[in-house]
Amino acid sequence: MELTSTNFAVADQEIMKQQSIGKMVYRIVKRIMDFAVALIALILLLPVLLVVMALLAWFQNGKVFFTQARPGYQGKIFRVIKFKTMRDDKDEDGKLLPDSVRLTKIGKWVRSTSLDELPQLINVLKGDMSFVGPRPLLVEYLDKYTETQNRRHEVLPGITGWAQANGRNNLSWEQKFEYDVYYVDNQSFALDMKVFWLSFWSVVKREGISADGSATMPIFEGRVQEPFLETSNDGGQPRLGEKKILI
Repeated sequence: MELTSTNFAVADQEIMKQQSIGKMVYRIVKRIMDFAVALIALILLLPVLLVVMALLAWFQNGKVFFTQARPGYQGKIFRVIKFKTMRDDKDEDGKLLPDSVRLTKIGKWVRSTSLDELPQLINVLKGDMSFVGPRPLLVEYLDKYTETQNRRHEVLPGITGWAQANGRNNLSWEQKFEYDVYYVDNQSFALDMKVFWLSFWSVVKREGISADGSATMPIFEGRVQEPFLETSNDGGQPRLGEKKILI
């Protein structure tokens, strides 16, 4: 049979249709698994949650939870829930003091063990978040992203993500965004399981809790340059390449 441009067009459409169906099935199954695991985890971890709540209430004058507006899927704003690990101390101008000053002793321990993230299981139940996806960042960062960086909002944000599995706060902002976009383009159950495994070991070893010279992570100011991920010739994991100028 003679191959024509029409044959190729039909074949391409069929491939795109199959890929679209595959992504839809992945999203549906992932949402069901997120809900079920989050519900079971909340029940099993209830004693741990109560102990952490009691400790925070005792050492932080009754202040246990921290909620904040964050952009989620397609930039839709929701309120993320975490255990409170910092005081609300402000300077003479009414601005919050640096994280290193506001971070409490008990809060530092809660952050180092990632226990501060456990209340986000409620966000997962509500459908605001998933277990795996780009971490939800501050609303004020929205107008600072490049077009490529903003693609991190094409999926639900996660309690942990590909960037957290590859260095957490040891990474630069540019590197984090590159890993986020890589995850958006390569979502799969296999990658999700790899993120879980690497994140688990990162928590056990307490790696990447804070960036160099900062108690947490420095504020994102926006960039005119961004790195890109090179595809390795051996078919392995992409690596960060040289930076390219954004016009």
